[in-house]
Amino acid sequence: MRREILSWIDVEALIDHIVPQFEVKFDAMIIITRGGLVFGGILADLLNIETILTAAVDFPSEMQSSKNKTSSRLMAWPKFFQFPEDKLLRDQHVLVVDDVWGSGRTIIAVKNRISAAGGMPHTCVLHFNPYRNIFEGVTPQYFAATTDAYIVYPWEVDRGKDVVFLPGFSPEG
Repeated sequence: MRREILSWIDVEALIDHIVPQFEVKFDAMIIITRGGLVFGGILADLLNIETILTAAVDFPSEMQSSKNKTSSRLMAWPKFFQFPEDKLLRDQHVLVVDDVWGSGRTIIAVKNRISAAGGMPHTCVLHFNPYRNIFEGVTPQYFAATTDAYIVYPWEVDRGKDVVFLPGFSPEG
């Protein structure tokens, strides 16, 4: 899979592309952990959103027995480790923020839970991957770019299994 490594300047340009798209005054923001934390924090500041909430969602990694094991895994029910109380979402315009919409499972699970609580969810990501999306005809409401690449954001370049060191960066400081 092709990888694309972004700089902070790249992220600023993406955010500059998203902000003018908003047509709604948001009452709250739900940031999907961990991917949406940095982007969501920046966006909350720019949009002056004071009610910042988080959602931690996981999907089972074990494949179930079936002819199409990948499909059954993709359709598994989410497990919410953290989610705001319904009363915080009811009658609220809630901006749901993550970094990437790949399959769409996580952000759709959060969106549906907000709707079930009586809130009005609006989805926002930096990157949308239409080639991995499993929800036909459904896209994020707000996004800056489409991609088929694995995106490495500047806050990810020096950690994890795919360590990347940018030119001029030394891990020793």
